[in-house]
Amino acid sequence: MRLENLDIIVFSAYVIGLISLAIWVSREKDGREKNTEDYFLASKSLPWWAIGASLIAANISAEQIIGMSGSGYAIGLGIASYEWMGAIGLLVVGKYMLPVFLKQKIYTMPQYLEQRYNHSVRMIMATFWMALYIFVNLTSILWLGALAIYTITGFEMVYGMIFLAVFALSYSLYGGLKAVAFTDIIQVVLLVFGGLFLSYVTLNLISEGSGVLNGANILMEQFPEKFDMILSKDNPYYNDLPGISVLVGGMWVMNFSYWGFNQYIIQRALAAESINEAQKGMTFAAFLKLLMPIIVVLPGIAAVTLAPDLDRPDQAYPTMMNLMPVGLKGLIFAALVAAIVSSLASMINSISTIFTMDIYSYYRPEKKQSHYVFIGRIVSFTSLLIAMIFARPLLESFDQGFKFIQDFTGFFTPGIVVIFMLGLFWKKATANGAIAAAVGSFILSCGFYYMLPDLPFMDRVGIVFLICLALAIIVSLMGKQEDHPQAVDIRQMDFSTSRSFNIQSLMVICILIALYATWW
Repeated sequence: MRLENLDIIVFSAYVIGLISLAIWVSREKDGREKNTEDYFLASKSLPWWAIGASLIAANISAEQIIGMSGSGYAIGLGIASYEWMGAIGLLVVGKYMLPVFLKQKIYTMPQYLEQRYNHSVRMIMATFWMALYIFVNLTSILWLGALAIYTITGFEMVYGMIFLAVFALSYSLYGGLKAVAFTDIIQVVLLVFGGLFLSYVTLNLISEGSGVLNGANILMEQFPEKFDMILSKDNPYYNDLPGISVLVGGMWVMNFSYWGFNQYIIQRALAAESINEAQKGMTFAAFLKLLMPIIVVLPGIAAVTLAPDLDRPDQAYPTMMNLMPVGLKGLIFAALVAAIVSSLASMINSISTIFTMDIYSYYRPEKKQSHYVFIGRIVSFTSLLIAMIFARPLLESFDQGFKFIQDFTGFFTPGIVVIFMLGLFWKKATANGAIAAAVGSFILSCGFYYMLPDLPFMDRVGIVFLICLALAIIVSLMGKQEDHPQAVDIRQMDFSTSRSFNIQSLMVICILIALYATWW
């Protein structure tokens, strides 16, 4: 694929516009310095539309666009379960978990763990998340983002990583979460409309100009197996999407971990101006999640007809981009880079928040607010530098970057969900029970991974979660029960939600029922 001059102009305009917007929204009144709430929680002033857009922008990156489109090419619409079940996860988190976190006025998820358990649990999980975000997530976003740019333009990998790092830092380093969240609005608009246009063009090509609906019907008639949402055991991709487990198994564990207990994601909701705005942001994000398969999966399925002889499924999205007219190709490329850079900016902001507020401030509690903001900026820069150094050694030998992320995070996901779910909803859970769940999650996941390699990843996560849940309960009941004065009494919490939240949630659920009923 080659970008023409007009494409380069469109892309350059996007870069300049985004950086200008970030500088504008990050400005402060003369003489006023940013404090930690300004920098890490956007002054707790984010409206619902910024929260919802930023959640999706942080979620969608190169590995998701390229990888899910490739999965659409290989597996079909079934891969959309990750997106559509995620919409339900957002609603559950918004109703039952966000009220607790916002009531506690926390900056980070490890901070909540100290309030609920003890300081040791906070330090263990803060250190774990720092290592995971830098050496797994950040390296993957950089490497796969640079790989996507190389695949499309031929731009060398090392220069691609440098460009992405500098771009992300240029608009997020000064402004913090506010700059990230408000520029994410532009990123998501670009991503959604660019993706929808790509799907429109590909379906119109399939129908030879007779419309997208005809194109979709032709695609379903030619490849009906690509539109099965629940795969049977004889399907060659059953291990990736193990049948009904997609609806009732480990997918729920992964969704709650990602959308509810992941600093990288939940930080936007923690920065809401009110619980009502946070919950509206979650429903907005849920609606956007319903759109994602049209944007990233459908072009991959269309490539089965338009480019049936690809060497690798991951070539599907770049190949479909090449069908775009000059100028619009630059817009689609800008949408792809937008997804990568917004994820990078979100990740480094979360890393700096955890290090500064959970670790550094504990050992240096006497420092000024402006000093903590300065440390946060240093950590953002340093984390990106470390990730750039380790990206090639860690990921060059992996055929599938998304699998790299899934394998490593999947070892710990069941334990994390147990720790938070018991901490939120069972007052007898203890710190020793939480630590037992964390350690047990890693040991059990490794055991299943090596001893039962054919066990589907999603089933493994579900089984390990149940075992860790039982382990944490047993250890908690065997230990000394302690009162935690800062912990929320769940019996005193009001989980009632607004009428608009309830109506929108019902709409999301009805749409999902219709989608699964149509393509079961």
